Amino acid sequence: MANTSSRMLQLLSLLQNHRFWPGGELAGKLEVSERTLRRDIDRLRVLGYPVDANRGVAGGYQLRSGAAMPPLLLDDEEAVAIAVGLRTAAGGAVEGIEETSVRALAKVVQVMPPRLRRRVDALQTYTTVPAGGSRGPRVDPTALTVIAQACRDDERLRFSYSAADGVETERLVEPHRLVSLGRRWYLVCWDVERADWRTFRVDRLREPRSTGTPFRQRPLPGEDAVAFVRSRLASVPMQHRVEVVFHVPYAELENASSDVGGTFSPIDESSTRMVMNVDELVWPAMVLTAMGHEFSVVSPPELEELVRSTAARFARAGDR
Repeated sequence: MANTSSRMLQLLSLLQNHRFWPGGELAGKLEVSERTLRRDIDRLRVLGYPVDANRGVAGGYQLRSGAAMPPLLLDDEEAVAIAVGLRTAAGGAVEGIEETSVRALAKVVQVMPPRLRRRVDALQTYTTVPAGGSRGPRVDPTALTVIAQACRDDERLRFSYSAADGVETERLVEPHRLVSLGRRWYLVCWDVERADWRTFRVDRLREPRSTGTPFRQRPLPGEDAVAFVRSRLASVPMQHRVEVVFHVPYAELENASSDVGGTFSPIDESSTRMVMNVDELVWPAMVLTAMGHEFSVVSPPELEELVRSTAARFARAGDR
């Protein structure tokens, strides 16, 4: 049996990573009796952690949100991820929380051990946030938080949604995952009233609210949530179908699709095709500039003209 201090840390870590723990299972994880577990739970409550207990055969424990923010127990990877996420938010990727993110980032980095601080510093130095923060429409941070919590807790979600044609509907869904793809955030979920899987753009979603009704996750039809979103986007008619040939081998670009939102396929040993469906041409023009490879625009002609005018503007700026 571990000493009390290390066991308490282990207990806290387990409670933070699981919505509900049956008492017997949790005691087994800690290798203690259920009586010892109850005493440890009481110690956590004294420290300010609001742990709910359910009695009976199906009894167990759950860490809920409380009136004050108690200390969090994070492993190395989680601490670095939080610091990087706060840095991105501080750059304007999520509307309305830039200053708050800067203050929170300062507190997180201040208490980090030097080895983790060096990792964060390296990521800050060698990671570029696009001008203006987000590459696409900004989203309400409260909406993202509510949706993420509903995904985590397997609770049904209600929200208002404005489709591309402006029609607004009320939706009741079982949320599965939030996916960041290309320039936007998407919610992957099971639409209860339509009895089918759906994707929703978060920037078109308003007033998400958890119903408190739990559900059991269904198997997602597809490899994963990202692949599911890609397949849905491919079937949605967009204003522009972009086709570009990069004059580099496919091996150099095969991992780029997750960053830019396009589909890459090999043509021959020295060239690769990129296909992208977009509402506007500014994004593919930015992608072509950032990729740093020689390319030829196949279609549409409007993109070729945008690339030419952008190149001419850059050239004029270099002559000044």
